[in-house]
Amino acid sequence: MAAPARAPHRPWRTAWITPRGELLSPPRLTATALRLTVQVFLVVFLWRGLYAQTDGAVAGLDREQAVAYAVLAVLALRIRELDRHSGRDTVQQHLHHGTIVYWFLRPVAPRRYHALRALGDQLYGFAWVAAGYLLCRSAGVLPPPASAEAGAAFLAGVVLGQLVLYRVMLLVDLLCFWTLRDGAALRIVQFAQNLLSGAFAPLWFFPGWFRTMSDFLPFQATLNTPLSLYIGRIPPSEAPHALLVQAVWAVGLAVLTRWLWHRAALRVVSQGG
Repeated sequence: MAAPARAPHRPWRTAWITPRGELLSPPRLTATALRLTVQVFLVVFLWRGLYAQTDGAVAGLDREQAVAYAVLAVLALRIRELDRHSGRDTVQQHLHHGTIVYWFLRPVAPRRYHALRALGDQLYGFAWVAAGYLLCRSAGVLPPPASAEAGAAFLAGVVLGQLVLYRVMLLVDLLCFWTLRDGAALRIVQFAQNLLSGAFAPLWFFPGWFRTMSDFLPFQATLNTPLSLYIGRIPPSEAPHALLVQAVWAVGLAVLTRWLWHRAALRVVSQGG
């Protein structure tokens, strides 16, 4: 008898793992929708309250710009809030239990597998962002982009920002191949990312030396740049330079992480596996 035909190799289906797990768990969907609603509600009233005693702009932002920035920041953070730790699918857990070796035995290279999983996470997060954006626009909470040019630059900035963010978090994952544990490093990077990217507050509110320091780090390219383009704090005439800075960070981190993947493959260590 002839052997049964093998199923075609479709590595792109790896990206569907996270969205399928989320969609098959209705309580998670409800909790996510409720959390986003509460967060948006709180930041809107927080920033409106902060501007209640101010007649003009602060740090170059008026009240509507500040509220729009804060709402978009809340929505953008949803892109990377998926919890893989409970599913034991983090690089740290695989290294600790020894299952990381299977990443290097599969037909799909570990670098590609990691990227596909992250792509699925981000696409699922983008779906939530799109839904939240449309609802906020319809409710009058979020104004449109400052201009058509600003809207186009914002979309390009979001894509480049997510590329930079993925590479930054990948560096933390790759650190595990040398340390086995990266819990402390991950918490430090997440805090630095939120602070230096403008997730807590627009970078325009920080002192000049703080903004200068952030210019030499990749974090501001992940969030502050695209949101500043949306609200018009970065005018369209300066958009090409801002996007170029994001692209340089994305390319530079891609070269670095590619080299680190090669070095990591030479020293796979299993602890407990």
